Amino acid sequence: MLGPVVNALTVLICSLLGCFVIRGIPKRFEETLKKGIGLAVVYLGIRGALDNRRTLLLIMSLVAGALLGEFIDIDRRMNRLGIWAERKLGSLGRRKSASPRGRGFAGGFVSASILFCTGSMALVGSMQSGLTGNHGTLYAKSILDGSISLIFGASLGIGTAFSALTVLIYQGGIALLSMTVKDSLSPAIINEMSAVGNLLVAAIGFNFVSAGKAGKIRVANLVPAVFIPWIYMTLEGLVRS
Repeated sequence: MLGPVVNALTVLICSLLGCFVIRGIPKRFEETLKKGIGLAVVYLGIRGALDNRRTLLLIMSLVAGALLGEFIDIDRRMNRLGIWAERKLGSLGRRKSASPRGRGFAGGFVSASILFCTGSMALVGSMQSGLTGNHGTLYAKSILDGSISLIFGASLGIGTAFSALTVLIYQGGIALLSMTVKDSLSPAIINEMSAVGNLLVAAIGFNFVSAGKAGKIRVANLVPAVFIPWIYMTLEGLVRS
């Protein structure tokens, strides 16, 4: 749970700094910081993926995971869920308070919660934290979320700080679930799953660095690839026995 806790605390502290200390950050700082963190994330992902011991299985996992992810279209469903949550929670905030302050709170809370929780980095990083105890991805995400929280806190208000609770519940839940599943996995399976997950982390970093939507990798649609080594190696063990 260390990774999710650090991420949530970073969002909380930086949001409060944005609300009460900083009154505005030039967008060029945000863009440069995002690309710098993107390069670091690419490095972390590739370094972790090099721990792979079965390259063909990694390739097969990516292919099978991509086909399954595109069939389900996880990326589109996550985006639709985010839009639905923004509409529901945003309208709830407006009904509770007709004042500009009420709308600002709802807007900051909803926008920050969706941004910090619906990305692939949150999902993959939380799984890594639970499965292997490697919090590197969530630490890198914390730096990115912190810089965004400063800007959101300064522009959208105190509602941004409350999104830290959403981050903790969402990412902590995924990490705890992964820890529960971990008990049924062998070290070899965890290693291969982690290698695939790290390669997806590198793809997330690439998306940070790349310009425009044309070259973006829909990482969410590749998430099923993380589970393919588990299925394959489990079946392989049953056949051999």
